[in-house]
Amino acid sequence: MDLPVQETKETNSDHRENGNISFKRIFPLLKQHKMWFQMAIYSLLVLSGQSAATLLGRLYYEKGGKSKYIAALVQSAGFPFLLPFLYIAARNNPTIQQTSPSKNLALPALYICFGTFLAFDCMLYAVGLMYLPVSTFSLICSSQLGFNAFFSYFLNSQKLTPLILNSIVLLTLSTVLLILQPDSSTGAVIEGKYALGFICTLSGAAGYAFLLSAEQLAYGKILKRQTMKEILNVIFYESMVTTCALLVGLFGSEEWRSLKNEMEGFQLGKTLYAMILFSAALAWQVFAIGMVSLMLKISSLFANVVSTMNVPVVPVLAVVVFQDKMSGLKIVAMVLAVWGSLSYVYQQYLDDVKSRAENAVASPIQVIATIPCENEH
Repeated sequence: MDLPVQETKETNSDHRENGNISFKRIFPLLKQHKMWFQMAIYSLLVLSGQSAATLLGRLYYEKGGKSKYIAALVQSAGFPFLLPFLYIAARNNPTIQQTSPSKNLALPALYICFGTFLAFDCMLYAVGLMYLPVSTFSLICSSQLGFNAFFSYFLNSQKLTPLILNSIVLLTLSTVLLILQPDSSTGAVIEGKYALGFICTLSGAAGYAFLLSAEQLAYGKILKRQTMKEILNVIFYESMVTTCALLVGLFGSEEWRSLKNEMEGFQLGKTLYAMILFSAALAWQVFAIGMVSLMLKISSLFANVVSTMNVPVVPVLAVVVFQDKMSGLKIVAMVLAVWGSLSYVYQQYLDDVKSRAENAVASPIQVIATIPCENEH
């Protein structure tokens, strides 16, 4: 009389085991699809924010803007836009565990150090964009990927595979070709300042590459969960420090005294002057969200790869909007930069395929390990 009951229990146990096995097989797939979806969203933020901010920054100079500090400030001054998102993230991710005293001291110190460094880097970019056509500026910025691969090797233990080395070489050649390009300034670009603009932009690219690698190293040890709340906190507080540092420079240099005349003499009028700066500040924050998210969730090197995908986009838009000259050397440099970026993207694809294969081999072993032995009582 007890046998049917025993068989029913064994059947239910089998169903539960089969359900656990199916869930363990499906869960990694769902997690992987979620990761790719997040990567796509963050990449879109990087590409749209960077291209819009770069073009608006050049438009500011093209139509009469002259303040390097204002051009640098818009790269960080949009941090108040993040306040509503910080509030929402704080409500959705309430702090359950108390943070350690060391973490409470380390984070503000990192915000101050990285924020101050970023202020200097923003100034380099502002000077570069002032003295270079936007197409040339964008192409030089693509060298950031090569610098980041170098710094990631030492700071983040990034492996330099043949494809990554190929990417570095191609991006280096692209930059060298731009050095050989003659000074063919157009529009509001100041003639005779090509060398200064080139050096500042290249230095800014190297500095930002180092900053991303250093942030990945430092924040990776402190921010273990890497939630949206933590990402927004990093952007908000670093941008606040950067803005304060640039404001000190603005008032210390007394450049602020000429801002009223600059606004009144702006070719598109006061309203569009304010709208261009407002839109540029918003675009830079969109870019920052995407870059920091990719840096914390994947790697600083991958974040730079996504950033360099703008190489074929911004120069073409610059030719249409600002009538930048697209010389033969610049076209070859653009092709090399795109080739270098795709080389690294293909390496990421190979790494992903390898990771999937390893997970597929490991999954059956994990599943078998979860099934209780029949001889156990």
